[in-house]
Amino acid sequence: MPYELDERKKIGLGLIGFGIFFSFLAILLFFDRGLLALGNIFWLAGVAILLGWRSTLQLFTNRRNYKGTVAFLLGIFFIFVRWPVVGILVEIYGCFVLFGGFWPSIKVFLYQIPVFGWILQYPVLLINQLRRSSG
Repeated sequence: MPYELDERKKIGLGLIGFGIFFSFLAILLFFDRGLLALGNIFWLAGVAILLGWRSTLQLFTNRRNYKGTVAFLLGIFFIFVRWPVVGILVEIYGCFVLFGGFWPSIKVFLYQIPVFGWILQYPVLLINQLRRSSG
């Protein structure tokens, strides 16, 4: 199986999930700084455990990823200096730049999740069906 999960990867994915959950909860609670900081800590720890410490360091210090790294760290800084809206927007931009190369792999992984994958694929299937019926 190409996506074999050992215990370390399960812990990393769990921490990333908690990080996303706490960040989402912080946004719902009008950008609560404490929850955003906790979400960032969980998310960073999860990425480090999932990828490994050396790979994470290489990801953040790679010359092609400097723009994403600076944006992500600047977002964390903005959260700590009480500009959470600006901070979360800059962080999201940094994540898209940092992990832009991973999107095809992430898409394949998300499509394999039983119910969630079908929900993600449904609009694509609907568009393909409409193209076949109109053409």
